[in-house]
Amino acid sequence: MYIYMIFWSVILIATVIAETVTFQLVSIWFAVGALIALVMATTGFSILSQTIIFTVVSVILVCATRPIIKKIQVKNILPENIELEIGKLAIVIQDISNTENTGRVKIGGVNWRARTEDNQVFKTGETVRIEKISGTTAYVTKI
Repeated sequence: MYIYMIFWSVILIATVIAETVTFQLVSIWFAVGALIALVMATTGFSILSQTIIFTVVSVILVCATRPIIKKIQVKNILPENIELEIGKLAIVIQDISNTENTGRVKIGGVNWRARTEDNQVFKTGETVRIEKISGTTAYVTKI
């Protein structure tokens, strides 16, 4: 019986730590299941009963509350740095030619590989507009 108390205590502590680190409101439900199983272990229930109750309580809590929590949670979606570059002007620092597979632009002091979607050619020193960024490539158009 003592070993089961230690086992459920370790599970309880691990799930609480996991919850505090991730803030995803998933492992907290397993912590509740472990707490109930721990109480059952201290009162002398069999390990089979403890395991069944842990599983049932955890699954019921996850299934019942997770969809509600997901609806309530505030989603602070901040644009990525890449998204902030769209629409900005850039200076061509290496001739842009899709056929020759060349082209670089400077956006806010950072060099980017550059291409065009319509196979235009831009010369060094020209100013272009960033239309989209895919991976490490900026797609530009004439302004």
